[in-house]
Amino acid sequence: MLREAKLVAKGLASTKHPILAHVIPMRRCNLACGYCNEYDKVSDPVPFAEMQRRLDKLASFGTSTITISGGEPMLHPQIFDIISYIRSHGMIAGLISNGYYMTRENIEKLNRAGLEYLQISIDNVKPDKVSQKSLKVIDRYLGYLSEHAKFHININSVIGGGIKNPEDALVVAQRAVELGFGSTLGVIHDGDGQLKPLSGVEEQVYKQLRRYGKKKFGWLNQFQDDLAYGRPHNWRCRAGARYLYICEDGLVHYCSQQRGYPGIPLAEYTREHLEHEFNTEKPCAKFCTIACVQQVAMLDNWRKPQQPFDLPIEAFPKHAAKEDVAEDVIRAES
Repeated sequence: MLREAKLVAKGLASTKHPILAHVIPMRRCNLACGYCNEYDKVSDPVPFAEMQRRLDKLASFGTSTITISGGEPMLHPQIFDIISYIRSHGMIAGLISNGYYMTRENIEKLNRAGLEYLQISIDNVKPDKVSQKSLKVIDRYLGYLSEHAKFHININSVIGGGIKNPEDALVVAQRAVELGFGSTLGVIHDGDGQLKPLSGVEEQVYKQLRRYGKKKFGWLNQFQDDLAYGRPHNWRCRAGARYLYICEDGLVHYCSQQRGYPGIPLAEYTREHLEHEFNTEKPCAKFCTIACVQQVAMLDNWRKPQQPFDLPIEAFPKHAAKEDVAEDVIRAES
């Protein structure tokens, strides 16, 4: 916690470095969830030497935290080396996984590599046509993690869109807390990362989690309430500066749902690019549900206003028509 506090203090003191970078070493995934636009079945892993070059560049910017995601990053044959390399630069190392590869052996390897936090998404209690990221399937792996992991673990469940039983989010959250993990609730967003407000049973589940929060969950901030109830949120998105999304091709994007802009190779990205994006208003911001970007921006929302973006949101590249999931809306205290 002391290390994280120092990094927050560094972020408040200076705007010249990224707080968080999401890096994709592997687009391929072992699953094919119906809402997801972030995987394929054919891609090769990014070679380790190329991953080293990308991580070196991020370290040269003074990046605080690297989160590895995919696809399913545990499919990368050198995932443990990648995590160790992140730590060798003094950066915090995180991993987003579907949990299917959290065997005892792999957990010990992650411990040795120096992983500091892991997030697993669980969409339902039993698998269905939309998602196989199910509590029933991976609960035994959660047990292994509870027994052997030396890193922080967060379980993310979702409601909205194609999720058949939103009540499952309550079961998943309760199981996460029972095992001593953190727990978050995500809200389905559309293929451009824009808001799809809750309704009916989904809203009732959200309200139950809020009441449950008096003992188990942290109080929600304005950003999280706006997501759930369909209100525009006024904030200053710092994507492309404080938050970077590096795809498997090594290009810098605003986030997973705005892939294509700015679309500059990380190898060519400069501090001038960081400064430009820090000061540029994003037209997709008001109804954005990309929680990691929102959370990073909280360090800087009080700073000077941004300049208008020079293209309308309609000009943004459309990379996919499927839906995807916001990363966290309600945080539980383990």
